[in-house]
Amino acid sequence: MSQIGINDKNRAKVAEILGVLLADEFVLYTKTRNAHWNVEGLDFHSVHVYFEELYDELAEWVDEVAERIRSLGHYAPASLKVFLELTHLTELNAKGNTSKGFIAEMVQDHEAIITYIRESIDAVSEKYKDEGTADFLTGIMEKHEKTAWMLRSHLK
Repeated sequence: MSQIGINDKNRAKVAEILGVLLADEFVLYTKTRNAHWNVEGLDFHSVHVYFEELYDELAEWVDEVAERIRSLGHYAPASLKVFLELTHLTELNAKGNTSKGFIAEMVQDHEAIITYIRESIDAVSEKYKDEGTADFLTGIMEKHEKTAWMLRSHLK
């Protein structure tokens, strides 16, 4: 049992919020891997390399979120079935195998994660009294904001 100044009920609620974020991160990681493997077009090589950079970053973020859940004394969701039940994202590739299609979909997914995090920060901080996780979420959100900006720049 964790004794970190946050009651059990609040830690459980924060772990639930983080579990959804973990699912979103893992689904986006998988979709980015798909893009890396399956992109086609004249810009194949450069985009193939860029997508690898993106999924490497996402792998780190996935691990950070899972470890944050563990630091609260809870187990991280860790199955594809559970991730698909929790995520806000769809695992389907609806825009084709072009760089533009993959990038447009990634922008939507990063923005969906940004919105979810932004909507969660106040509850984590004020309602559940977990300033550490609120700060952690702000950092993850800023990473997604930067990535979404870079991806959007490819679409201009």
